[in-house]
Amino acid sequence: MKCSIVILNWNGAAMLRQFLPFLAETASKEVEVVVADNGSTDESEQAVAAFDYVQWLPLGQNYGFAEGYNRALENIDSEYVVLLNSDVEVTKDWLTPLLDYMDKHPKVAACQPKIIRWADRTHFEHAGAAGGYIDVLGYPYCRGRILDRVEEDRHQYDDTITCFWATGACLVARTRIYKEVGGLDSSFFAHMEEIDLCWRLNARGWQVACVPASVVYHVGGASLAYGNPRKTFLNFRNNLYMLYKNAPWYQLVWVMPIRFGLDYAAVANDLIHGRFQNAWAIVRARCAFWQALPRLYRQRQTNLALTTIRTQMGSGIIFLRLWQTIKK
Repeated sequence: MKCSIVILNWNGAAMLRQFLPFLAETASKEVEVVVADNGSTDESEQAVAAFDYVQWLPLGQNYGFAEGYNRALENIDSEYVVLLNSDVEVTKDWLTPLLDYMDKHPKVAACQPKIIRWADRTHFEHAGAAGGYIDVLGYPYCRGRILDRVEEDRHQYDDTITCFWATGACLVARTRIYKEVGGLDSSFFAHMEEIDLCWRLNARGWQVACVPASVVYHVGGASLAYGNPRKTFLNFRNNLYMLYKNAPWYQLVWVMPIRFGLDYAAVANDLIHGRFQNAWAIVRARCAFWQALPRLYRQRQTNLALTTIRTQMGSGIIFLRLWQTIKK
């Protein structure tokens, strides 16, 4: 099999009914479509049964985004795998440019298409846009999105580039390499796990790319809406996990104290504006990070031992981040 498109699902029957039909032209003898189910209790299985070109793979329980995909890929041996969110609408021939690029560039381990907002198709979508990067403080951003602001797509980012990370909303990876580097970190559960994966890929000499000749439309926020305390907790905790696991010591020693100050500035800001649950979520995220340090240290030692290229966090958007923290 050339490629397996794997959609991780949890109680997403409505999304499956809405977006699976767009994959009808993609499915073929060389491309299979698999819905891996994280223990849904809704009508997801019945929804999938309506599409004869889609395979149903029950996982039995909700393992979260990261571990759910890892368990699903244990059953996949295709050359390429696509991790595709259930709330993504693909376009005609969307997969062809991605696989062609991977075929022609053997050093590229993962890539993504251009991600456009489903509800407003004139603008990029927050999660991935036109290729991801990471700033000097460890905050992710994209071509087409910095902080919370997304740009209008005026075809200004239609060039194919190598980037730091590719979005998990639609991530094409070499199946063998995905498994060799350990896949997604299951301790993340959800959010930023694909950035952590791409960091490991970069550090081990692989490249990550964005191929804007392929376009998909992403709803976004289908699992947890922006501002949800659970999402706040995962974003703050997982970003600290990722930094500690992967950043070189000479950056970590000064970045972490700054991040401590910025995180608690965000706590103070949430308290001032009455967002008490979000403030508590950030405090809990930092506590969870400290509690996980022994495990993270072991992962860090493994990552550093396997590093062949010292990856550098970007020149930064520090002042924009400070301004956003103050302005919120």
